[in-house]
Amino acid sequence: MTPETHFFEDDGGIPNSRLPVLVYHGVEAAQAASSCEELFADNGWLGSWRDGIFSYHHFHSTAHEVLGIVSGSAAVVLGGPSVGEHFEVQTGDVLVLPAGTGHCNAGSTDLLVIGAYPDGMSWDLRRGDPAEHEEVLQNIAGVPLPKADPVEGADGSLLNLWGKT
Repeated sequence: MTPETHFFEDDGGIPNSRLPVLVYHGVEAAQAASSCEELFADNGWLGSWRDGIFSYHHFHSTAHEVLGIVSGSAAVVLGGPSVGEHFEVQTGDVLVLPAGTGHCNAGSTDLLVIGAYPDGMSWDLRRGDPAEHEEVLQNIAGVPLPKADPVEGADGSLLNLWGKT
């Protein structure tokens, strides 16, 4: 399964990443909460939670994040309010967001998301304050690459795509 890849520029508040966002469609294990949690955990993406996506632009500077859409659908803005793009996501889609990537729920129906982080990394919540920009860039530079793709495991697309960037 080859994921879509998307790049977003730094807008001065939301830094985004030199690494591409990965979007997988039709992931069978992401069509139920328990199987999605198991898929992520089996691939070393831990600290899972069940919820939605915040309805305001935000990002994490201390961890990469995976979001499995296990129920419903949503319009999601990735990249932030000024440089971002709208995506329609639905049950079975998985978004892999490198540290720094802006994301926001712009409207959803019956949405349930499973989120997790490589090795259960601690995450922060940032909203794009330009005064914090240098600090978050330093944080992002210190986030290690994951050991495995959350969908495809140790031989998955993430390592190939992120390792070459």
